[in-house]
Amino acid sequence: MSHIILQGGARLEGTLPVQGAKNSVLPILAASILHPGRTVLQGCPHLSDVEASIRILRHLGCRADWEGGDLVVDASGIDRWDIPDHLMREMRSSVVFLGSILARMGWAEMSHPGGCELGPRPIDLHLAVLRQLGAGIREEGGCLRCTAQRLEGREITLSMPSVGATENAILAACGAYGETVLLNAAREPEIGDLQDFLCAMGCQVKGAGSSTICIQGRQPTRDVRHTVMPDRIVAATYLAAAAAAGGEVELTQVHPGHLSTVTAALHAAGCQIYSGEGRIVLRSEGRLRSIGTVRTAPYPGFPTDAQAVLMAALLRGHGSTVFVENIFENRYRHVDELCRMGADIRVADRVAVVTGVPCLCGASVRCTDLRGGAALLVAGAAAQGETRIGDIFHIQRGYQDPVGDLRQLGARIETG
Repeated sequence: MSHIILQGGARLEGTLPVQGAKNSVLPILAASILHPGRTVLQGCPHLSDVEASIRILRHLGCRADWEGGDLVVDASGIDRWDIPDHLMREMRSSVVFLGSILARMGWAEMSHPGGCELGPRPIDLHLAVLRQLGAGIREEGGCLRCTAQRLEGREITLSMPSVGATENAILAACGAYGETVLLNAAREPEIGDLQDFLCAMGCQVKGAGSSTICIQGRQPTRDVRHTVMPDRIVAATYLAAAAAAGGEVELTQVHPGHLSTVTAALHAAGCQIYSGEGRIVLRSEGRLRSIGTVRTAPYPGFPTDAQAVLMAALLRGHGSTVFVENIFENRYRHVDELCRMGADIRVADRVAVVTGVPCLCGASVRCTDLRGGAALLVAGAAAQGETRIGDIFHIQRGYQDPVGDLRQLGARIETG
């Protein structure tokens, strides 16, 4: 499968369960090595980033296998503390293994990570946190060599609420002596899911969801069976697609509260939205209206990962919408591809102004990154004619079966 081919114009109708969250399962897989035992992850999505994490686990000496719909990890045989360059380059999230390897093994060696090119995303904050816990870190030729014969808990204030640095700090602190208090921590729901997993394993972590997280260092003692939380960005993508194409879609296995800023924006654009326990229903006539200014921000603000799909939903909206990207410097790479479909978007630095057009036309486009690829699916669902999307390996990093999901909702979509 090298392309996705989408015939636009079909209204989207039906019910769809939402997959497990990529941004939750990746740090949980890193956390699984803290306990020399067995982890069973239910609802783990089949993604290329998950497969990259599995390859890292196996390299470290773990067993990691799919058993039906569950991913089972046995970390009792871990005997390495290095991650080779070719595995690190597969995804940026691989850096989250640093804290857990140090906590379990006392040593870690890896190169700088790869992933989507969204501008500078330095890992300096990760390294600063680990150094404050007592890790010795040398950087030589793009390689990180870390030692942590004794990590010590302490109070740490993050200079910004970085999700990755928060996760690395929590994982390393689980192997530290004494209590670690993490201030200005990221508040994303995925960190709450990581906390639930660690507590089930026997760690003592509390405060996730707030800006202060407390970790009492201790050896985890229990095997774990854990269900991965639903993916709020995948849910946002399918809501945006229904908003753009028109129709009525019900998403199940979701946490509506995690999507409040996204659903508020779609409601402001003219959609009818109803939510209940574990479900969201969206109705749209397909021609939306502008909504003023959308500013991305750390949770509970508007998520940067949903910026591209909301932009795609508003391409045919009446009036103009301003997007301000406050998280990443280079997160408008999808704009040129959307303009190939007839979109009117002007970009200056971190600001993009979207002026609605009467219609979009299908075109041959390519994914520039994970969320930019999702935006092309949204735009293609609303466009007239055929949209042919290339470089879909980006989409496969975060969406388990986008073709099957959209087809289930009535989209005319296939692979080629």
